[in-house]
Amino acid sequence: MQNRDALSKARRWVVKVGSSLLTTNGRGLDHELIAAWAEQITALRARDADVVLVSSGAVAEGMQRLGWQRRPHALFELQAAAAVGQMGLIQAYESCFKRHGVHAAQILLTHDDLANRQRYLNARSTLRALLKLGVVPVVNENDTVAVDEIRFGDNDTLAALVANLLEAEVLVLLTDQPGMYDSDPRAHPEATLIREARADDPELEAMAKSGGVGSLGRGGMVTKVRAAARAARSGAATVIAWGREPGVLGRIAAGEELGTFFVPAREPIVARKRWLAGQLQSKGRLRLDEGAVRVLRQAGRSLLAVGVTAVEGSFLRGELVVCIGPDGNEVAKGLVNYSAEESRKIMGQASERIESLLGYVDEPELIHRDNLVVM
Repeated sequence: MQNRDALSKARRWVVKVGSSLLTTNGRGLDHELIAAWAEQITALRARDADVVLVSSGAVAEGMQRLGWQRRPHALFELQAAAAVGQMGLIQAYESCFKRHGVHAAQILLTHDDLANRQRYLNARSTLRALLKLGVVPVVNENDTVAVDEIRFGDNDTLAALVANLLEAEVLVLLTDQPGMYDSDPRAHPEATLIREARADDPELEAMAKSGGVGSLGRGGMVTKVRAAARAARSGAATVIAWGREPGVLGRIAAGEELGTFFVPAREPIVARKRWLAGQLQSKGRLRLDEGAVRVLRQAGRSLLAVGVTAVEGSFLRGELVVCIGPDGNEVAKGLVNYSAEESRKIMGQASERIESLLGYVDEPELIHRDNLVVM
């Protein structure tokens, strides 16, 4: 999808709304706005489009119900607030969609649900089944059980991973800003709204300094830029727009120039590699020489031990590792064929020497190309 006009033909959307929009300055959920989004999503569905809603707001709603003025820092308090708030959040969506004769379904996910291949496929099957039944899935991170080690970090990331999971054509990130600016408009009145950009433009992240995280949410413009890049892996275009804009979803679908449009600049990657690319936690790192980086990026070949200069971390065969180039930047990630201890023994060595060094040979590659994705 290379231009806004194509949005009218999109048949699968992921729409994400954040805490700053959902809550009226910490005074609870904005039911009027939720009702407006439900009406707009229903209108999209009437155009034969499937829509998945990714919604923040559980912690913020829980804080309001519990009478807390400030977001707590203790994990157990955050989880308690999420448990209380999720009740109000899903009730609000269910009641608003019910007015239009549409059912909503609650889907709570942690990173582990998408990191485990079997659970990943199960989540995809469930979401597809719900869409086939005409139900609007309402997805949120399962804050009541998630800890830092299994946290997505923000719902922008979760929304992008859901877009990859379902091969959505459009990801809409509704926020409290009109879109992305070339600098922070709160500090620079002359800041210009970026109307269109390539999702893989390396300069975007530098421009997307969020200016701090609000008291209710975890995300910022940086996480939205990264989400656009992640969504592009499955060919999805991303739009960042002001969520309070009247009729915002219908106007985006009509091709109106609202917000910032991120073009997916490269070909979509296959489903298994999208799953690999979506992994947020790794067990270790492999440092590569220039030759190995060139082979991975230009030839699309497997990673051989001879191109590895250092092994970091502790990992087992089949676990996820990140490949780092000489400049310190992430090059690729994949499922390794040998443990960390074995990898240290064979790094820098030709594949023919693996058996003599380890006493056996399993695979000639350290990471096979089918289990590796270049970033």
